[in-house]
Amino acid sequence: MQPRARHFSMAGKLALLLFAAMLAAVALGALLVDWLDNALLGASLTLLVCAIVAPWIAQRYLARQLSLFRALSGSVASFRDGDFSFSVTRPSNDELDDLVEAHNELGRVLREERQSLFQRELLLDTVVQNTPTALLLTESRGAIVYGNLAARQLFHDGRKIEGLKFAQLMERTPAPLREALGEGRDRLFSFEHAGQEETYHLARRDFHLNGRVHTLYMFKRLTAELNRQEVATWKKVIRVISHELNNSLAPITSLAHSGAELLRREDYEKLGRIFETIEERARHLHGFLRGYSSVAKLPVPEPERVEWVPFLSRLQQHYAFQRGPVPSEPANFDPAQVEQALINVLKNAHESGSSQDEVTLTVRQIGRIVRVEVSDRGPGMSDAVLANALVPFYSTKRTGSGLGLALAREIAEAHGGRIALANREGGGLTVSLSLPVE
Repeated sequence: MQPRARHFSMAGKLALLLFAAMLAAVALGALLVDWLDNALLGASLTLLVCAIVAPWIAQRYLARQLSLFRALSGSVASFRDGDFSFSVTRPSNDELDDLVEAHNELGRVLREERQSLFQRELLLDTVVQNTPTALLLTESRGAIVYGNLAARQLFHDGRKIEGLKFAQLMERTPAPLREALGEGRDRLFSFEHAGQEETYHLARRDFHLNGRVHTLYMFKRLTAELNRQEVATWKKVIRVISHELNNSLAPITSLAHSGAELLRREDYEKLGRIFETIEERARHLHGFLRGYSSVAKLPVPEPERVEWVPFLSRLQQHYAFQRGPVPSEPANFDPAQVEQALINVLKNAHESGSSQDEVTLTVRQIGRIVRVEVSDRGPGMSDAVLANALVPFYSTKRTGSGLGLALAREIAEAHGGRIALANREGGGLTVSLSLPVE
């Protein structure tokens, strides 16, 4: 903001007035000296007039400035209280006008910012209130300070829940929901609501608000999405099983017909090869179905204390790999299940086209998590394959069942861990199996 040109400053105007008053007093004193014919008395009267007139002139002129300062002080106090509607005007034309203009501009900016903030808060509240995810915010003493419409419908028949105790509200909820809350971690759970089975995902986050700890609970309804995924999975299962069954049953049917024809002709020499082929296809079909059964019937892990060096030595008997440094501290997991998971991962690494010497396995302990990483130098995976590689029955191989990585994922999650896939810089893939130490 550029200051406007001023004719006289405030101090200049006051100086001119006082100078004019002094000139008038001197002229009056000169008249008094001539009239009274007494220089001392004339000078005394002149000083007395100056002493009376000068403060009066200064007070009259400064009164408007003091009024301005009081107006500015009151307006700033209003700003502090959140009222930005005040502005200040003054008729004079001096340097204080810059201060008045800056003050009024500040008020205008604050009004616009508050209006914009109000609009954003209104939009955010509309979104939060109407989201299908039930949101509950509690303060450190357990009282509910916020609940959106979905939370009211889920927990209190649509009635207001602010001010209620979270623990008391949860006492009236189904047992699966209370169990999910009692575990203290994010998880899926199902319970009957409004006459039908519903599946929810529970997530909680702690944060500080106004210097106090608050907890946000998020209950996301996943029933419809899981139903869609279940139907899609079943369709994929049916397609894969149908494909494998046809690949085995079609040649078996053809060979059985050929065998019957050979028997009719009493040509027994070729029957042996026919029966061998039928046996091989039946064995393949049995192995395929056994693989599906292993995913559906994965037993509960039985963790035990496992030393890394002998465990990895046994693993190398199945698939070769370059072994990096391993933690000296043992870990607790089901060795048979984790070994099967790593066999599946190593099998994929060897089938990726990577040379055997470039398949590496490293074990690192990060806090209370142990991470086993299997890396190769194959072509890696596209984004689409990375997104679906852990889905059961998904495979890009002509003879693949899509169960290797899916089974590894089931084993990792059954141990409370996780599995992740990432392309390597320079080519290749890294599969990370993370397990809790305890």
